[in-house]
Amino acid sequence: MKIKDIALDGVVRQNPVFRLVLGTCPTLAVTATALGGFSMGIAVTFVLVCSNVIISLLRNVIPDRVRIPAFIVIIATFVTIVKMFLECYIPSIAQLLGAFLSLIVVNCIVLGRAESFASHNPVGYSALDGLFMGLGVTGALTFMGIVREILGNGSLFGAQLWSFKITFFTTVGGSFISYGLFIALFNFLYNVIDRKMRHVHANKALSKEVQA
Repeated sequence: MKIKDIALDGVVRQNPVFRLVLGTCPTLAVTATALGGFSMGIAVTFVLVCSNVIISLLRNVIPDRVRIPAFIVIIATFVTIVKMFLECYIPSIAQLLGAFLSLIVVNCIVLGRAESFASHNPVGYSALDGLFMGLGVTGALTFMGIVREILGNGSLFGAQLWSFKITFFTTVGGSFISYGLFIALFNFLYNVIDRKMRHVHANKALSKEVQA
């Protein structure tokens, strides 16, 4: 397994938000602002990396019949650490994320990586998988937050840019439409680039055969 493949899977090919469409509830809720999207992404990344490492270390110890409850306990431990840290040192972020911070425990992204990757791979690869999956989530949520905040509030990370605003983008309906458009755009660009890369690789392979 190559580190490049893990990185591309996490950020692009299996992007949890835009490709796998996981964690939809917090995605819709916290991306009204760029800060909300970025903060949630960082929190999810921390939980992903730490839980992946511990689950990978214990993968040969945890009995199969209780692996899901064990994974949830491990994930919940790190979510609690994040929540306590934010409530103690950055209460404004804790308030911004609200209940969705606690719901990381049952986020399909985190539990899915624990089940499909960390429980089957060494610690190093599991840590990298958590990191790049987290970066994929952070990038997606932050980008959505930036666009929705600029359009809906006329601001960026709380700094007012102009008075013009389309408040629809900060509403529930706006979040659904924005998310759908982002998924469509991401997958369109992904498919275009993927086809071009396949074409390039096919031409290289053909060129090598001709030379041989």
